[in-house]
Amino acid sequence: MSEVAVTLPSDMELRMTRSFAAAPELVYAAHTIPELLKRWYGSLVSAEIDLRVGGEWRFVSKRPDGREIGQFGVYREIEPNARLVQTENWTDWNPGELSVSTIFAPAGAATRLEVTIQFPSREVRDLLIKAGMNDEAAGQYRRLDAVLADQ
Repeated sequence: MSEVAVTLPSDMELRMTRSFAAAPELVYAAHTIPELLKRWYGSLVSAEIDLRVGGEWRFVSKRPDGREIGQFGVYREIEPNARLVQTENWTDWNPGELSVSTIFAPAGAATRLEVTIQFPSREVRDLLIKAGMNDEAAGQYRRLDAVLADQ
């Protein structure tokens, strides 16, 4: 529906905002149901989610070189169909824990998604931006558009 807008609210934050032509309930489901996540979030080969405060999530992705990498974290806040706050870490790289806040805001018949990532340092934020994080997110969100269109 739209391209992702990226802003840097502070030295240690990055915010991505994008609209989707689907109700918040559908966009939220696509972020919390493993079978849907596998259809749009990177190259997931497995996704496990214990969707409760204190519950853990764990993803494994396969890189183009065949190497598998893991991401994991803990849900800190959950407002169904409205907001998620979770930690994020990687199995093969430890720059420090990230905090990710995702807001699913109704916008007429659409959803305005706002993802704010708090990094452990400006250096880690800038390193991930340089590594292509923004372009990767834009591609994932285009795939999410297709998943939502099928719902």
